[in-house]
Amino acid sequence: MSVFFLALFGMICWGIAPIFAKIGLSNTNPTAGLAIRTLFAAGLISSWVICSGSLPQLKSITPNSWILIGIEAILATLVGDLAYFAAIKKGEVSFVTIIMSSSPLVTLVCSTVFLGEQLTLLRVGGALLILLGIVLIM
Repeated sequence: MSVFFLALFGMICWGIAPIFAKIGLSNTNPTAGLAIRTLFAAGLISSWVICSGSLPQLKSITPNSWILIGIEAILATLVGDLAYFAAIKKGEVSFVTIIMSSSPLVTLVCSTVFLGEQLTLLRVGGALLILLGIVLIM
């Protein structure tokens, strides 16, 4: 499957998921909601890793990779998702998701500064359109 179709599928899933989060959080604390979601996801992915025979591959991951992936988990899954759940609980889903979906702006800057990725005119144009979209919804 091509990168485009995988990204498109992910986009659709991320577009639908906040609706379920908003409804699920109606009588739930955001921290408890995140715990439920994380436990559910951990159970599913653990089952997948075990059933697919991928468990032995975890041994080949370097300690440095464990640390870096752990930091990503703290930033994205713990802190970022907790902020997302709290915002979804208090605000309008359409507004919150547009702001949260602007994270590629941060990634664009960080990937250029820390990874040396090329900042092209097309990417700058896309970033400006994202900023324009944020301004329009404010």
